[in-house]
Amino acid sequence: MKFGIIRERKNPPDKRVVLSPKLCKNVLQQHSKAELIVEPSPIRIFSDKEYQEAGINVASEMEDCDVLLGVKEVPIEALIPNKKYFFFSHTIKKQPYNRKLLKAVLEKNIELYDHEVITNQNGQRLVAFGRYAGIVGAYNGIRAYGLKYDVFVLPKAEDLKDQKALIAELNNIQLPKIKILLTGKGRVGNGAKEMLDAMNMKRVNVAEYLTDDFNEPVYCQIDASEYNKRKDGVRGNKADFFANPEDYKSNFFRFSKVTDFYIAGHFYGDGAPFLYTREDAKHPDFKIKMVADISCDIDGPVATTIRPSTIADPIYGYDAKSENEIDYKQENAIAVMAVDNLPAELPRDASDGFGEAFSKYVIPAFFNGDKDGILERARMTQNGELTKNYKYLQDYIA
Repeated sequence: MKFGIIRERKNPPDKRVVLSPKLCKNVLQQHSKAELIVEPSPIRIFSDKEYQEAGINVASEMEDCDVLLGVKEVPIEALIPNKKYFFFSHTIKKQPYNRKLLKAVLEKNIELYDHEVITNQNGQRLVAFGRYAGIVGAYNGIRAYGLKYDVFVLPKAEDLKDQKALIAELNNIQLPKIKILLTGKGRVGNGAKEMLDAMNMKRVNVAEYLTDDFNEPVYCQIDASEYNKRKDGVRGNKADFFANPEDYKSNFFRFSKVTDFYIAGHFYGDGAPFLYTREDAKHPDFKIKMVADISCDIDGPVATTIRPSTIADPIYGYDAKSENEIDYKQENAIAVMAVDNLPAELPRDASDGFGEAFSKYVIPAFFNGDKDGILERARMTQNGELTKNYKYLQDYIA
């Protein structure tokens, strides 16, 4: 089985890669029938020379490979027919901007495996960049807070080497005595938590957060059961919420009354209530003035997120009264950091973490008959058609 690591061609450029030189070497050592070719790239975080020094073949012959591994969407004109591809296609939610890409995949008889649906038998994702989105998102949010209030200046995450460098910068600043709310306890939320803990920030429970005053910056991490409640008044739980989101309404506003800085690191499912609406943001008791929206669902559960921002220009302002974008430094502005490709700012760490999981779970599936069904669940297309699990996309491509 010959694997090809393709050059990332989407703009803006992404420096991440599925397998680092070290992990490529490990794959070849563990699987005697595996071969690897790395397509030359001028932008990849690991240079061609680093791969060559690890004994990995760097060449342009992607046509000779059986399986092609990428991170972001492959431009239609660069797709090689009749190949197996792994990349984030951003089509499983019927995203309109990638409809033509999925149609082209089918027309070119490509077997597409989407990283987003590489799961175990319980539906839990096995490979993801979520932790690194949380790490960078928390850092970017704190950086944005400093810029909004002119209290400190942090360098951009993309200009720093790794997570250790981000943490070192955070420990050089002094936050005022603010309350920070963090939603989500999955990969993203816990990635953000890593950064707050690395600053030795005090963590408080919900009761303390809602009622107490503090002489230092504090944070509170909550999950869905704490910012939603059942409409019928019966005590709910997280499992019931995810199974029956339509039975719930938001209980978030009590937090917005005391929160200065909100980090959104939760997963938002279809049918769930919004955390806060545009009307909520107009309320005189709505205190939030800084939002780091790592989840970045546009016009969705975090109503102040009206568009994604970019690594180049990561912050914008939201005026609750007019519901329009304004300068984030204006006094009435809610500053919003909503970069939608945060792990790309920490490409070396993110690639290492992603690749470790990919080489542990996915690569072996090609040599053990896919005994755990990992490839079968992630395969979206085969023989020019959508596979069984993805037939729901038929109207999307029709």
